[in-house]
Amino acid sequence: MKTAVPLLVLVAFPTLAFADWPQWRGPNRDGVTVDAKHALNKLSAEPKTLWKINAGPGQSSPIVAGGRLIFLDGQNGQETAHCLDAATGKSLWSVPAGPMVTLSPPYGGGPRSTPLIDGDRVYVQTCGGEFSCLSLADGRVLWHVSFGKDYGATFIGNKSGDPGANETASRRHGNNGSAAIDGERIFVPVGSINGATLVCFDKKTGKEIWRAGSDNTAYSSVMVATLAGTRQAVHFTADALMGVDAANGKVLWRVPLKTGAKRHACTPVIAGDTVTVASTSIGTLQFRIVKKGAEFAAEQAWANAQCKTIIGSPILVGKNIFTLGPRDHADLVCLEAATGKQIWAQPGLADYASITAVNDKLLVLNSNGELILVKASPAKYEELGRAQVCGTTWASPAYVDGRIFVKDESHLTAMAIAE
Repeated sequence: MKTAVPLLVLVAFPTLAFADWPQWRGPNRDGVTVDAKHALNKLSAEPKTLWKINAGPGQSSPIVAGGRLIFLDGQNGQETAHCLDAATGKSLWSVPAGPMVTLSPPYGGGPRSTPLIDGDRVYVQTCGGEFSCLSLADGRVLWHVSFGKDYGATFIGNKSGDPGANETASRRHGNNGSAAIDGERIFVPVGSINGATLVCFDKKTGKEIWRAGSDNTAYSSVMVATLAGTRQAVHFTADALMGVDAANGKVLWRVPLKTGAKRHACTPVIAGDTVTVASTSIGTLQFRIVKKGAEFAAEQAWANAQCKTIIGSPILVGKNIFTLGPRDHADLVCLEAATGKQIWAQPGLADYASITAVNDKLLVLNSNGELILVKASPAKYEELGRAQVCGTTWASPAYVDGRIFVKDESHLTAMAIAE
């Protein structure tokens, strides 16, 4: 098996005690982090490259915890999990996670889901629906579940001739959504219409605790929060937005949200008792979760039908939401979080961009590999610099201790971007 071999090491130093970016969208799964050690007041047009290695295709985002970096790519027909020393890029181990699947059109091959580090374990999920818990020390498989074999959520592809190819999302274009951990439980977006849209496992043993829902999954990652006084797993499926009791799997509320091609590629943004989502044909919507007696309900707080997003997740900074849309889905947009009213929109993004907030700044990584530093301000769009940091990418970066880790279709690169 081909491993990720260092292509270039410009700076070598001992392993550092990095701050963590251990999962999809960072410490709290919301794209927001605080860095008290570094200022991001400007972005050099040529950030300092710390190391750069060869990598295979895939849209999975890198993660970092305890000085180790995990990323997934495609290698010799296998989706492969790699563990590196985050300071140097040195390979520590590589293991296959499952076979690559054929996509047509491909929209880029290789893995799509972002792994998750929790303590001494790492959880990985393949495009075809193979989910594994690995030892962070050496990559050994500790437990494994197959969405297809164990739950009937078989990957079918969009050129298979299966009638379901017109009615599914992740089973057609690949499993994108990432699992979430809450205490001793892990919530996995399995996507079976046979009562297992979302499945809760014991994170250490892999024993099933409960299963819920009968939707296919879309491309959205699971969130966990206390809403209307109850701990819930919130999942944006191919057909709806739903909240599930984290303890027992009861579906507490569900809002049908139908879109063309079931293209829900947004991780919900949760603040207080509100949940905000966006998609390609429904625009951006916010719901308030309320409890009336023994029943829960999701009441629509506002809708911005013009702010449509094909691929991407909003972030909340202060009283404002920063997201993508509305013109050709290629603007950086600032919305008022309380009302959904558009405050400003700046054109110039490509078909996708990830948005990360560090303190009071935004790091916007365009799909053409250009990183843009912007003030997270409702007053106006104010750019503080931009740099070409990688090639074409749909993977989000990891920000750790003044450094950014970016993956494109052929390389993984670590750069210093903070003062």
